[in-house]
Amino acid sequence: MIIKTLVIGAIQENCYIVIDEETMEAVILDPGGNGPEISKVADDLGAKVKYVLLTHGHFDHVGAVEYLADKYKVPFYINEKDEDAIENDTTSVFGPLRKADGHLSEGDTISFGKTSAKVITTPGHTPGGVCFLIEDKLFTGDTLFQGAVGRTDFPGGNFEDLISGIKTKLLILDDGVEVYPGHGGSSTIGYEKMRNPFLD
Repeated sequence: MIIKTLVIGAIQENCYIVIDEETMEAVILDPGGNGPEISKVADDLGAKVKYVLLTHGHFDHVGAVEYLADKYKVPFYINEKDEDAIENDTTSVFGPLRKADGHLSEGDTISFGKTSAKVITTPGHTPGGVCFLIEDKLFTGDTLFQGAVGRTDFPGGNFEDLISGIKTKLLILDDGVEVYPGHGGSSTIGYEKMRNPFLD
C-alpha cells in the first residue's frame, strides 16, 4: 500500500491518496482544496482513482471533492448525517458540496484493487463523522489526533459521543495500528492509549 499525504489550505488539512500497490487503484480521502495539485500528484504516482471518500463534511475537508470526482468520473461518499448537515448549514462550517453518490455506514467496505477501506462511524466532531481502517492504517479525520481529539463546539458536535466512539471503536484496535489524522502528524493506537490526555 502506498500512502501519499498532501497538506492542503490555510488550515493545513491532511488529504491522503491511498493506493493498492499491486493494481494502482486508489482512493482519495478528504480532499480539502487545490484539486489540480491533488490530481497532479495522483497522476504522477500512476494512481487509478476509484473513489473520493470523506470522513466528514466540514469545508476544509471537502473543497476539492467535486473537482476530483468530475475529473476522474468517480463517485464520492459521505455519511448521510453530514450530508444533511451540509444541506442545512447556516454557519459555513460545512460544505458546500453537492449530493453524494452514496452514503457511508458502519461496517461498509469500499474496495479498490485488492485493498479495502472499512467504515467505522465515530460521531462527535460532526454528526456523521467516520474513520477508515485500511489494513493496519486508520484514517481518523478530525476524530482523533496525535495527543488530542476533535473539537465539539461546532454545530452538531457532541463531546460525550466523540470520546465514547474513540474508546469503544478505535482504542480496541491493535496498538500497532497507525493513525493518520485530518491535521498534524501521525501516531499509533498504542501511543494514544498511553499518552492522549483526553482519553484517561
